[in-house]
Amino acid sequence: MTPQLHRFCAVIATLCVATFFISTLTVELLGSTESVQLVKSLILFPGLLILIPAIAVTGATGAIMSKQCKGKIIERKKQRMPFIALNGLVILVPAAYFLDHWAGSGAFDTQFYCVQVLELIAGAINLTLMSLNIKDGRKFRPNNVQNQTNGI
Repeated sequence: MTPQLHRFCAVIATLCVATFFISTLTVELLGSTESVQLVKSLILFPGLLILIPAIAVTGATGAIMSKQCKGKIIERKKQRMPFIALNGLVILVPAAYFLDHWAGSGAFDTQFYCVQVLELIAGAINLTLMSLNIKDGRKFRPNNVQNQTNGI
């Protein structure tokens, strides 16, 4: 059950980040003020309500499963996870709150767009790291555990 839950939550979390990123770019380039406000509101709720537990479960199940396997792939995934979490907690979650608040009050000023650019950069970084973790995770197979412990 743990590997399936891990995969499911990892995909959900990655799809959330990708959806937030694509929606933001699209609405900023093509949308109205009202559509920007709506996207910012939806990212905050229910978006973060879906994303945060998905990332937490992915991290927890990954930690549980990594006790059984060692190797370069596991180490790469472990090295990425703290950065993904820190990036999310320090930049992406606060940015979502501020951008929603500013968009809701119509404050589309320099401060809004600076935070928006920072959010897009941080989102692109997290999306890349999460995708690399999924790519590395796909290399694992139950019949491949022997190879995993030998340092692939």
